[in-house]
Amino acid sequence: MPDNEHSVEVTQSGVLPLAKLKRWQWWVLVAFNIFFLVIGQIVAVLLGRFYYDQGGNSKWMATLVQTIGFPILFIPYILFPSISTSSTRPATSVSLPVILSLYVVIGALIAGDNMLYSVGLLYLSASTYSLICATQLAFNAVFSFFINSQKFTALIFNSVVVLSLSASLLAVNDDSDKPSGVSNRNYVLGFVATLSASALYALLLSVMQLSFQKLIKKETFSVVLELQIYTSFFATCVSTIGLFASGEWRTLGGEMHSFGKGGLAYVMTLVWTAVAWQVCSVGVVGLIFVVSSLFSNVISTLSLALTPLAALVVFHDKMNAVKIIAMLMGLWGFSTYIYQNYLDDLKAKRGHSDATGMQLQSLS
Repeated sequence: MPDNEHSVEVTQSGVLPLAKLKRWQWWVLVAFNIFFLVIGQIVAVLLGRFYYDQGGNSKWMATLVQTIGFPILFIPYILFPSISTSSTRPATSVSLPVILSLYVVIGALIAGDNMLYSVGLLYLSASTYSLICATQLAFNAVFSFFINSQKFTALIFNSVVVLSLSASLLAVNDDSDKPSGVSNRNYVLGFVATLSASALYALLLSVMQLSFQKLIKKETFSVVLELQIYTSFFATCVSTIGLFASGEWRTLGGEMHSFGKGGLAYVMTLVWTAVAWQVCSVGVVGLIFVVSSLFSNVISTLSLALTPLAALVVFHDKMNAVKIIAMLMGLWGFSTYIYQNYLDDLKAKRGHSDATGMQLQSLS
């Protein structure tokens, strides 16, 4: 975290070091990214469920809208090109083929992950879907430990256990709240697909953070957005190919005309779903950039824990005792992660104060 005594300044290269921000400025930046992630994700999930409830049935279209809105990211890319996390880290030149390969691989994985999410949302209610997605925090803790050298404290272990138990409760929960017409087999398929998507998403966050640290080694906001833009572009290409290869594109006209709220509502649902996912993406990459992939996933988990409440209001999803307990456990897992982050912050500040004191003593 930035120190209170640091002031905002621009280096000779025109890059604004994030570490030079005052503490309140850092928290404002974090707050904006949290807002984008939480609101974007809640709205996107609700609109995705609305698409299926009103007669939409194309899994590839539901997958495509999760990334096709990536041109929106050019707005923050143009407005905030000169912020970096460090003023001392040297930028290294990475060959174009290596960067291109990274973008293609991550983009393909994102497309596959989005397809799994689309299958899960098709066969699950919005509340159940969101609560299962919250397990991504437990997966990210494990991946961050092995990939990003994130420490595994007792509090983090507690969160992993609690979130795992929360998912287990949903696995054995009465499926009376499943969408109309969904068989028990498809309900289980939706559960497995959503759980797998959560694991893959957590892996992607850790891989992105590792890419910044070990490969790209140029920590500016524009570079973070470039990663999101180009991977979304390739994910969109994969999803578009899937849409046409599967033949689902032939059904889109019929979907629009038979959509429960009308053709215009069909188009606007897809458009605003795409926008909401990109708003969420700005928050995700912003928190990865400003804090870490682990913290980004913590906030994502918080929004997923809040989504069932929104689904209760919008879709009147049933909130039986098991789902309420699972949601409370998800919030508990989130809280212990936040508390661990608070402890790490205190430790970092004490370490900085001790280092400053030792320097003053050596100069005296």
